[in-house]
Amino acid sequence: MNLTLRPGTPADAKTCGEICFEAFTAIAKHHNFPPNLPNPDIAIELLSKQFSHPNYYSVVAELDGRVAGSNFLDERSAIVSVGPVSVDPSEQNRSIGRQLMQHVVDRIIEQRFPGARLVTEAYHGRSFSLYAKLGFGAREPLAVMQGPPITKEIAGFSVRRATQDDLDACNQLSRKVHGHDRGGELLDAIREGIATVVEHDSRISGYATLIAFFGHAVGETNEDLKALIGSAAEFLGPGFILPIRNADLFRWCLTQGLRVVFLSVLMSYGLYNKPESAFLPSVQ
Repeated sequence: MNLTLRPGTPADAKTCGEICFEAFTAIAKHHNFPPNLPNPDIAIELLSKQFSHPNYYSVVAELDGRVAGSNFLDERSAIVSVGPVSVDPSEQNRSIGRQLMQHVVDRIIEQRFPGARLVTEAYHGRSFSLYAKLGFGAREPLAVMQGPPITKEIAGFSVRRATQDDLDACNQLSRKVHGHDRGGELLDAIREGIATVVEHDSRISGYATLIAFFGHAVGETNEDLKALIGSAAEFLGPGFILPIRNADLFRWCLTQGLRVVFLSVLMSYGLYNKPESAFLPSVQ
């Protein structure tokens, strides 16, 4: 097998985006679950942003000179995140995915990142097993939640659009919950105008980059997350991701008419601090 790995460029977005869509769709259909990405254009747009962002590391696999897959490392914050990793369905089971994953693990070690995260679908046993072999440990069982907007306010909690003036308070909150902040992701979301904060007792008590598959949130209490979820106009992608160990929040979402689309697992490599309060992880 004549396989080479090289840095990705924005010119790879179309080909890699189509492969990403086809790969995830094929896996989901095989297990009778809805795909993570609704169409190739969304996948191309997603990967185009990642290939173009200065704080994303990308790697492309070429088999006999033809693009066969890609992987990414989100380096916007101290704790990095992996993915999406995807391989052309016609070339799977040839260790291409393993080499793409090993490549980013090597970078994590070389760059001395203290830790890394990823989220994988619980139904995809091969990926789960590969990540475990490469040193990732399972940390949280997750549920992807979808349904009509709740449009419900929580008494004493107000939600508004986040601004750059909120960045320090939000980062402090994230450090309190996780032991590290995700300021790079939050700053991008603020600049895009999609981040929100929740205020309680005249101070910021939670924030969300987006209540969606590619968004994350933290809060001092479940009430903060309920306020953020209740204010969301929609849940983009398959849905937002909820740790089901948080039984109170999970039950509340179910009673508000949301449903479980599929189950996933949060995995970590290196440093991991058990969250001290309520949070919603991103798929990344």
